[in-house]
This record gives sequence, C-alpha cells and structure tokens, in this order.
Amino acid sequence: MAAQRGKDLLLKLDPDGGSNFITVAGLRTRRIAFNAEPVDVTDAESAGRWRELLGGAGVQRASLSGSGIFKDAASDAAMRQLFFEGRLGTFQAVIPDFGSITGPFQVTALEFAGEHNGEVTFEMTLESAGALEFVAQ
Repeated sequence: MAAQRGKDLLLKLDPDGGSNFITVAGLRTRRIAFNAEPVDVTDAESAGRWRELLGGAGVQRASLSGSGIFKDAASDAAMRQLFFEGRLGTFQAVIPDFGSITGPFQVTALEFAGEHNGEVTFEMTLESAGALEFVAQ
C-alpha cells in the first residue's frame, strides 16, 4: 500500500440505522485498531515449554477514535445522542486503498476541551459491539 493522505481515512455514522452514512465532520485525527485476545493452551507437554495458542478462539474487537472540532450539527447531535442514550450506532471506517469496516459500535468516551483563546475540541472513542463487515477496495 502506497502512502496515503490522512484526511482520506474517514469515519462515518449511520444516524438512522438504514444505509445513509454521514461523515463525522471536523475530525482532524482518526484511528482504528484491531485486536484479538489469544487463548493460551500451553501445558506441561508443550514442545520446549513454548507458549501454544488456540487458533480461531478468543475475542476480536476494534476500537475507533478521533479528535477534532465539530463542524456539522447533524453529526455532532448524533454522536451526543448515542453517548447519552447509551445506544449502539452503525459506523463505517473507510481506509484508502484498503477497504471499509462497517458494524455496530458504542460511543464509550466523548470529551470536550477548550482554551480561552481557541475553539472547542472533542475526542471520542468507539468500541465494537458485534460482528464487523470488511469490504476490500
């Protein structure tokens, strides 16, 4: 994969639960992380006492995070509403020349900050809450 512009990594939200995704506006930084929790099956008979892992087991998860300034009333309101209602939302991360990841996420952190001589900024963290769909580009 060749070098890509960071602004092309998009985070989108489907506020109505249909298939009408809107870009979460004002994000200056975005990040997606995938993790798989290994299942250790090492025992006294493991070759050379090396750790053994059970393939296809464990818990997989994804985290999405971003920070910036809200520039769009619709995405601002939708993010706040999901957080305060504790509901899951359908999000999509678009990664250039890689593909898109779509699925249910919960807004687990929503932080606001501001300097007396600057704009209000926000940070948010989303955690996967179910199976995710990957579509390659």
